[in-house]
Amino acid sequence: MAENAKQKRSKSDGLLVPVEQYLSAGIHIGTIFRTGFMRKYIFKTRPDRLNLIDIQKIDQKIRMAAKFLSHYEPGDILVVARRKYAQNAVSKFADVIGAKAVVGRFIPGTLTNPQAKEFLEPSVVVVSDPIADREAVDEAAKVRVPVVALCNTNNTTQNIDVVIPCNNRGKKAVALVYWLLAREYLLDRGVIKDREEFNVPLEDFEGVKH
Repeated sequence: MAENAKQKRSKSDGLLVPVEQYLSAGIHIGTIFRTGFMRKYIFKTRPDRLNLIDIQKIDQKIRMAAKFLSHYEPGDILVVARRKYAQNAVSKFADVIGAKAVVGRFIPGTLTNPQAKEFLEPSVVVVSDPIADREAVDEAAKVRVPVVALCNTNNTTQNIDVVIPCNNRGKKAVALVYWLLAREYLLDRGVIKDREEFNVPLEDFEGVKH
């Protein structure tokens, strides 16, 4: 596709993975809707009105998010995914770095009600979609816990501290984001010495059986 070729020509150097891998995962595919919050991350809008996210900005924000998360101990990180297609990636991410995960329904009071059975006190929350994971975002804001969020072009970023612009509705795209976050987090924390040392297959984040 023409827009893919343009992104390849201008943004192929110094990325966390080859630009072709980003493109094949559809990490740049947005929606036909865009909010003012997400406008600065959009590379172009196709004639069919589908918005495409700038791969360079995706890459930069994944790095930024990983660096931000690296300031927290693994057990102080809570990762959330209500949508089914993000649940495997979130569970694997939590398993790989040692974080906590809530997949499926986020029980109201999880962050705000100390008497709740599910009560948690994370230092930072990562959500896979601010729309589907709105309860987690709202509760984090109430207890003043920072939020990292995977945001598509239709998302608002209210109460979001670190935005990762990406296709947060595609299983492969979400898996790639969490795979990269895990790798860069472990690298920034000094758990691994270089990226080649990270030997967890991307397929494990996608839920693909070997």
